[in-house]
Amino acid sequence: MLKLCYRHAFVLCGLILVSWTTLVAETTVLENARASIALTRFVQAVVDSNPRVQAARAGLEASSALRDAASRPLYNPELSLDAENAQARIRTLSISQTLDWGGKRKARTAVAELDRLVAEAEYLDARWAVAVDLLNGLVQYQIGIERNRLAQTRQQLMEEFAALAQRQFAAGELDQVALGQAILSLTEVRIQKAMVAADLAEARQAVYSLGPRIPEAQWPSLPEKLPEIPEQSADSQALVQALPGVAAARHRVNMADAVVGLQRRERRPDPTLSLTGGYEDGERLIGLGLSIPLPIRNRFAHEVTAAMAERVQAQQLADDAVQMAHASLTSAAARYELSRSAWDEWEHTGRKSLDRQSEQLRRLWQAGDLSTADYLSQLGETLDVQESALDLRGQVWQAWFQWLLAAGQVDVWLGLTCE
Repeated sequence: MLKLCYRHAFVLCGLILVSWTTLVAETTVLENARASIALTRFVQAVVDSNPRVQAARAGLEASSALRDAASRPLYNPELSLDAENAQARIRTLSISQTLDWGGKRKARTAVAELDRLVAEAEYLDARWAVAVDLLNGLVQYQIGIERNRLAQTRQQLMEEFAALAQRQFAAGELDQVALGQAILSLTEVRIQKAMVAADLAEARQAVYSLGPRIPEAQWPSLPEKLPEIPEQSADSQALVQALPGVAAARHRVNMADAVVGLQRRERRPDPTLSLTGGYEDGERLIGLGLSIPLPIRNRFAHEVTAAMAERVQAQQLADDAVQMAHASLTSAAARYELSRSAWDEWEHTGRKSLDRQSEQLRRLWQAGDLSTADYLSQLGETLDVQESALDLRGQVWQAWFQWLLAAGQVDVWLGLTCE
């Protein structure tokens, strides 16, 4: 049985997906054409166990721990004991505490929290990327299965044709050249079948490489009906801003702002207060101390300059991420609409015209209305069209998955949840 989630990831996934659902609630555009339950469970099991996703989850846990660490006080108190035997016997005990007058703790906590938000976005991005890689692998596998069946059909037809050609040659009804053409065509078909089998093995390995070795019998099939891009998805700005990659870039800009503030606070010296008590030749000794670093030799101004430059860099990268996301969304939508339109045309016209094409060609050849060369050529074209249709279907599904990724609708279409 496939598990929906691993227990140790329930709480973490829940927090992330709940927060992200709040962010993209207004940009959810898929109200129908959802994936099947079997497909959802399969993708969930593979994604949760994928090393890339687990690494991103570990990075998120580490950033959460660093955020908690940054929220703790910067300085611990210091305790010192001094003893001196000279002209006077001195015994003192002192305690000192450095004070965070510059607000460094608050600034560091803000930086660490923004870094955690970046890790959170990267974790979700890793989940979606693995899910889309898996879906693409399933498409290649299923198309490979159908292409392998078509290759077997092609080989069977050519074997029957070659056998018939040999019988006609033996009966004197076919010349040596035509027989040679039939045998060469059969050899070519066998080579093509071997290549198709190799492609299928590669597609199978692509799925296995993403997660646990779930038996192929449990691999789900993709829906028969191709989904449509909803009209509500026209609000590309909202979709792009909700993408984890764009959100991560935005958090990096905010983090760079926070680092600038932190570096400015780091320039402020923190004083140290101390309280000393003891005895000197039997006399009670009590003292108060105050020390403040003097930023004379190093005023730590270059660190602020560097932080400001890194902030500009982060902003430019964020602008680039938004532009790239807009371009990806636009191109993905156009690619899917074009490929889906071509597939619909094939479904309505092309498929029906090819249903009986092979048998009709064979009857024409047997009746002498087609030469052997023409028969082989037209039969090959017929089978090539069927193979092209399979490739087109695979391209349509891959374009759909690319649109899901570009629009941030991967979890929505699949219905992935962590309880």
